[in-house]
Amino acid sequence: MNHQRKASSRHRLNRLQILHEDRDLLVVCKEPGLLTTSYKGDKNPTAEHLLTGYLRKGSSSSRLRAYTVHRLDRETSGLLIFAKSKAVELHLKENWKAVEKHYTAVVHGRLDEKSGKFAGYLAENDDQVVFSTADAAKGKWSETLFQVIKETPRFSLLDITLLTGRKNQIRVHLAEAGHPVVGDPKYGTKRDRAPRMALHARTLAFPHPHDGRRMEFESPVPAEILHLVDGS
Repeated sequence: MNHQRKASSRHRLNRLQILHEDRDLLVVCKEPGLLTTSYKGDKNPTAEHLLTGYLRKGSSSSRLRAYTVHRLDRETSGLLIFAKSKAVELHLKENWKAVEKHYTAVVHGRLDEKSGKFAGYLAENDDQVVFSTADAAKGKWSETLFQVIKETPRFSLLDITLLTGRKNQIRVHLAEAGHPVVGDPKYGTKRDRAPRMALHARTLAFPHPHDGRRMEFESPVPAEILHLVDGS
């Protein structure tokens, strides 16, 4: 049985909306500008912090917390899964290949191939910039499927399927192909003045860690992303 969930306005936090909650996990949609989880020494608000506060309901003695299962980049919007226990977190991570993930992106230019796959090893330098490398010892294998959905004279709307989940993977693969994500402040063009990065985690589907039932979630693509390719 498929379990599809829609958003509930009763569970809206700051830049975060809870789409589903049960005894094991939370599925949320985050807005751009919000970190998934914090890095050492970073005091900025995070989705993990907001959800931990939600679970504790103001109780300073509560030991409840949200566990980060996977991440979205700060400027990427869309769907995230959080676990309510370490055991569920580990189960989801160990079975991550069973999770289906689709993203929507608007990129600069028109791709010669209208569908295909980017694949190779990705590494990260000391400045936290991710790049492709031919050295398997230095990088992690990464695969990204893409399909062009719509084109305008300036932009292309893509459906993207992540086969692996490396840091900045989609953004790096597209930028290195000559088609950076519109509004990407790190890998994009310096002349890009888009109000936000046009990358959205649109769908998630996975077997529930408790009983294996199929869970499916979809977050509509924000209007400011679709507007880039509308009416052209």
